[in-house]
Amino acid sequence: MAILKRPIAIRILIFFVFSVNVHGFYLPGVAPQDFQMGDALMVKVNKLTSTKTQLPYSYYSLPYCRPEKIVDSAENLGEVLRGDRIENSPFVFKMRESQMCAAVCRVKLDKKSAKALKEKIVDEYRVNMILDNLPLVVPVQRPDQDNVVVYQHGFHVGLKGIFVGKKEEKYFIHNHLTFTVRFHRDIETDSSRIVGFEVKPFSIKHEYEGEWNEKTRLTTCDPHTKRAVTNSESPQEVEEGSEIIFTYDVDFQESEVKWASRWDTYLLMADDQIHWFSIVNSMMIVLFLSGMVAMIMLRNLYRDISNYNQLETHEEVLEETGWKLNPELLCVYAGTGVQCFGMILVTMIFACLGFLSPSNRGGLMTAMLLLWVFMGLLAGYASSRLYKTLRGTEWKKIALRTAFMFPATVFVAFFVLNAIIWGQKSSGAVPFGTMFALVVLWFGISVPLVFIGSYIGFRKPALEDPVKTNKIPRQVPIQAWYMNPIFSILIGGILPFGAVFIELFFILTSIWLHQFYYIFGFLFIVFIILIITCAEITVVLCYFQLCSEDYQWWWRSYLTSGSSALEITKLVSAILYFGYMLVVSYLFFVFTGAIGFYACFWFTRLIYSSVKID
Repeated sequence: MAILKRPIAIRILIFFVFSVNVHGFYLPGVAPQDFQMGDALMVKVNKLTSTKTQLPYSYYSLPYCRPEKIVDSAENLGEVLRGDRIENSPFVFKMRESQMCAAVCRVKLDKKSAKALKEKIVDEYRVNMILDNLPLVVPVQRPDQDNVVVYQHGFHVGLKGIFVGKKEEKYFIHNHLTFTVRFHRDIETDSSRIVGFEVKPFSIKHEYEGEWNEKTRLTTCDPHTKRAVTNSESPQEVEEGSEIIFTYDVDFQESEVKWASRWDTYLLMADDQIHWFSIVNSMMIVLFLSGMVAMIMLRNLYRDISNYNQLETHEEVLEETGWKLNPELLCVYAGTGVQCFGMILVTMIFACLGFLSPSNRGGLMTAMLLLWVFMGLLAGYASSRLYKTLRGTEWKKIALRTAFMFPATVFVAFFVLNAIIWGQKSSGAVPFGTMFALVVLWFGISVPLVFIGSYIGFRKPALEDPVKTNKIPRQVPIQAWYMNPIFSILIGGILPFGAVFIELFFILTSIWLHQFYYIFGFLFIVFIILIITCAEITVVLCYFQLCSEDYQWWWRSYLTSGSSALEITKLVSAILYFGYMLVVSYLFFVFTGAIGFYACFWFTRLIYSSVKID
């Protein structure tokens, strides 16, 4: 009876906790679906992709078979920005019921269709399909390793080849697909869950007798005579006036793989040693920098501060400690860097916990966008707090710049690149409605949060300077060649870049080669190493600069760590590649620059606060 006297909220909380522990939960959109024998399985088609052009196109931009009515699947913000266009298809399977040589349709190519197919074959476009949220893959045997199979996403539209005895190159289309659907069966309920979706594409010139109709039997592929397509020895040529018959087989194979582990095959990591090498390499850089910082803090810095404290006059101390400059732009970029840091950190944590798995298509980009918007609160707070510390008074102007400078630059670049994609009639072009939604997120949520954060930050008391400063800047002595700002900035960017370049290679490979990146555990470790490396290299170079009596460390500390942000066949593709990489480098610059600046800001306050002024 004692528990009945507890507040109702506590009892509800206890019930909820025990319910979650006992029953568990599934993430939205990734819950398993059970199928009984004979249930319809709807195959969906996605965009056509190419690593050579980076321009996605709709599946139905080519003369493929169409359903009676094309229906777009609901897509989240991340999917739209990625260029995904998921639609229904005429491929309909029945659970655990194999089919052989099922004819889908017959297409006669005109000049425009033949030209479109040839262009996509030359650019090595791949067809992407989805079944029960699993992407279609082509199993390929690795030639360098026995019994090791890798999976390529989607199958090629077609291929180029030459007939025996001829010199002219021809184009052939993959018009016969042999699907394999793997399923895991529950013995008690006899229900099945899909755990694999594979295909082997073939090109075959189908033949038949008489007039074509829905009941026409093919002589090249016939389920009644058990004649199946097993090779592409008589391929289907792509030419104006060609008649193409699209067919498919589907085979169901029971698998021991359970639904919860069905993505393991797609995400099999065969190069984990490279990632461990990357971490060991990064750790060596961190240990080297940590040793230098320890030497500075324990030996040189202690000696230098002792010398300062032995100066005879108060004026002599003041002569050594000038350290101010025009702060406005620096405050804006420092606040934006904090916003980037918060977005990346929270995204990384959610990814490591499994909330942003590849099965949640578009979830990663959606999460990053929303986090960026809500982190505007931190951007406003950090920029205005630093601005007030540097004796600034116009916090609204700083808030306005923080809310618009970085996002406006990125938005203009994105708008121009999107216009180029739209001009190519690619499905990767972001629709006007989505662009409007991005503007609403920016002006409706991000901008107000930046102003709220700026108001809160400016109301906080300013950080007191550890020493008084001269109103008249002291002349900086002539510096040695290795203390030149350009040289030190470039040197300062090499080590942070060296600490992350291997993992960065895998990330860029997954983006531009349309692969899955999922090893967020490794990435989080490298992320922590990057933070430490940026902070330590900036502190070391800042100390050398102060020892050379150069007090203009503010922007150099930002640029030092920020400088670590550094087979296309068509001009448009090159513009897109370098345009998007420029935006990514800009983001990386702002993020790492803020880390370096705040590390140096803390370091200088620490050492100057140790100077005793009587």
